[in-house]
Amino acid sequence: MANLKDIRKRIGTIESIKQVTRAMKLVAAAKLRRAQANMEQARPYAGRINGILNHLLPDIDRTSLPLLSMRPAKQKAFVVLTSDRGLCGSFNTNILKQARTIIDAAGKDQAKLICIGRKGYEFFDKRGYNVVEHYADFWNELDFSNATQMARAITDRYLSGEFDDVRVIFNEFKNVAQQEIVEYHYLPLVLEEDEEAVTTDYLFEPSKDDVVQSLVPRHLNIQMWRFLLESNAAEQAARMTSMEAATENAGDLIDSLRLEYNKARQAAITTEILEVVSGAEALVE
Repeated sequence: MANLKDIRKRIGTIESIKQVTRAMKLVAAAKLRRAQANMEQARPYAGRINGILNHLLPDIDRTSLPLLSMRPAKQKAFVVLTSDRGLCGSFNTNILKQARTIIDAAGKDQAKLICIGRKGYEFFDKRGYNVVEHYADFWNELDFSNATQMARAITDRYLSGEFDDVRVIFNEFKNVAQQEIVEYHYLPLVLEEDEEAVTTDYLFEPSKDDVVQSLVPRHLNIQMWRFLLESNAAEQAARMTSMEAATENAGDLIDSLRLEYNKARQAAITTEILEVVSGAEALVE
């Protein structure tokens, strides 16, 4: 059995860790509230643009805009969103595992990666994947300009012919306890069937082609902004949940160590009493 000094030292150490995890939980909860509010504001706007484009695309010539034209997907690119830091449970592990499966199925040697977040870059770079660009150290000051910068870099590479097909893999926020990994077809622009559609027939001035050419860059920017917001909210939720579990586990471990400490202390007291009684009996004899 460990001596009393060692047990007291372990209890003190774990109490310090418990204070840290509790503080991290509170910080993550505050960041989650802000991230969730921003995400919920962006979702309706992104959905509305999707609906308008979904209504217009069938009536226009897709070859009129390079971002809409379909071509053989010889060079595939994958944009993977992770966090810069750990201590967020399985947030990074799950998406990296899923992203690796998707990329390997598409062909590791032909795939090019853009990693948003340090964890993704470190993971894929260490394993020999072709990471052509990466972004890090911006999550604490997340701004719409980050999204426009990333969207512009991706579209420039696509228009230059470096990419023929671009997929975004990210964690979509569902609730505090649940995140869903999503693979989104970013370029060329292909709207999903279940996305919001505009059913009302409008008279467009200027032409539908002009409206689409104006909306597509906005659509790509707002979608990238939504990816960042979704991933950020999911990360903070995962970190808050993980730190809450760590705090509870630390409390349980402290209770267990205190019980062990009391047993050791009681055993030491009993031993001392036996020694005193034995000594007294020896003197009597």
